[in-house]
Amino acid sequence: MISPALPAEADGPSSDGPVRTCIGCRGRAPRRDLLRTVVGTDEDGRVAVLPDPRGVAAGRGAHLHPTTACYDLAVRRKAFPRALRRAAGAPLESAPVRQYLDRVTTDTDRPTGAGRLTRNWSSSS
Repeated sequence: MISPALPAEADGPSSDGPVRTCIGCRGRAPRRDLLRTVVGTDEDGRVAVLPDPRGVAAGRGAHLHPTTACYDLAVRRKAFPRALRRAAGAPLESAPVRQYLDRVTTDTDRPTGAGRLTRNWSSSS
């Protein structure tokens, strides 16, 4: 018996590497295009969501497009505690992620496609 050919999956494996879901906009993107966040402690010793741009910190991570729009959506939807599996009533400060995004994104950065940032690099030195 000959089995019918299966249609190619839209969400199947790609050459871009692992695919993750942004906790802000819920869009799927290659892992390299997203900012990983983890639970840690801030400067004051409070439990906080911390950026992990290299993606090597220990613990459960949640991924986010590196834009303030996706960050704002994640905060509004209370996605950080849910994605990082924290108790609903436990305070979880997300300001360190916002500070990181404010530092790395500028008004010359513009989102393209699925949240990717394209730098507006000048060719002059």
